[in-house]
Amino acid sequence: MISLHHVQVAMPVGAEHLARQFYAGALGLTEVEKPADLRARGGAWFRAYDDRGSITAEIHVGVEDPFAPARKAHPALVVDHLDEIADRLAGLGFEVDRAQEHAFEGYRRIHTFDAFGNRVEVLEPM
Repeated sequence: MISLHHVQVAMPVGAEHLARQFYAGALGLTEVEKPADLRARGGAWFRAYDDRGSITAEIHVGVEDPFAPARKAHPALVVDHLDEIADRLAGLGFEVDRAQEHAFEGYRRIHTFDAFGNRVEVLEPM
């Protein structure tokens, strides 16, 4: 069996509040406490849950110094209400790129960038 436990993206030192604004505030993920022995490294962890409480996605935002954003590599999150999330992202000042909205068969999608410039794809099944 193969399953994906989490995806990690990078952030600069001391910018956890910006990670929270994007991943929790804009995307609606839930921040979870990091294990005690990892807290000193900084960063933040976020999860999504289904209606039964099972984890459906997990993103770890880790500190990298020196920091460089991932402009091509990216996590892709499947959602139920793409337009609602796109509006929330735009309302919070995050870029919403709809140029490839219909370029992936079976899905509508947008691309956005977190507060650090990391690319994130958000998809909704059609």
